[in-house]
Amino acid sequence: MKPFIIAIFPVWVFISNVVKAHVADVSFTVTPTPVVHMVDVFSVSMQKQVRCMVLLPATYNVSGDPYPVLYLLHGWSGHHASWLKDAPQLPQLAEQRRMLIVCPDGGYDSWFIDSNVDSTVRYETFLTQELPAFIDYYYHTRAERTGRAIAGLSMGGHGALYIALKHPELFGKAASLAGGLDLRPFQKNDWDLKCVLGDPGTKWKNWEKASVSYLLDQPRPTYPELMIDCGTDDFFLSVNRDVHLKLKRQGVPHVYQERPGGHDAAYWGKTINLVIDWLW
Repeated sequence: MKPFIIAIFPVWVFISNVVKAHVADVSFTVTPTPVVHMVDVFSVSMQKQVRCMVLLPATYNVSGDPYPVLYLLHGWSGHHASWLKDAPQLPQLAEQRRMLIVCPDGGYDSWFIDSNVDSTVRYETFLTQELPAFIDYYYHTRAERTGRAIAGLSMGGHGALYIALKHPELFGKAASLAGGLDLRPFQKNDWDLKCVLGDPGTKWKNWEKASVSYLLDQPRPTYPELMIDCGTDDFFLSVNRDVHLKLKRQGVPHVYQERPGGHDAAYWGKTINLVIDWLW
């Protein structure tokens, strides 16, 4: 299926190379400015447009080597541009690492799954079939699992590992920051989980199948490279530790980190630097 494009809006100025100017005895340098595209991608599975933010290096061009891509997912109640607010250094990291960073809007409370309760929530399909096809078609990318990674915070941390574990042929690496990796213990915490999973009393199987921890109980022939990071004061710490222990018992190589911090932007806004260092 050919991907659909609605609009591409350059937000920052693209300067292809370093420009040096001399005025009288004053010399100054204008450095390349990273580029931000806002794109609307039509999702056939959800029958709606999905806004995505694409961060490109200032030196982006289609004549050189293709670029690796990081799909970066936001948290609950967030949107496509939330990451840029929490981690304003992302455009510079895209430039330094010569990579594309794609931040899709996952809705207010989708948990990045395909819901069988709400037909407008098909974000697993969007992130595995529709969006990568769009990005690989319109951008100069490494269209293979070794050139494609996925990461996210909180709800997006869950989505990143959930999608990568189910689709290791698409994503070579996956990272979770402060991720809700097991949804089952949080039936009373709301986060609109019932809207996408159904009532746990009658739809409990949905809650199990949507949890990363449950996925790890099922035999998997292939795993992506995994990184899990969580603050020591985060309310998701216990489920992160449980997933770490499951991976350890199964002998699945992975990176696991706990550092001082809570469930907030101050934590993942800095941790994303470590994730990108680990990715490339």
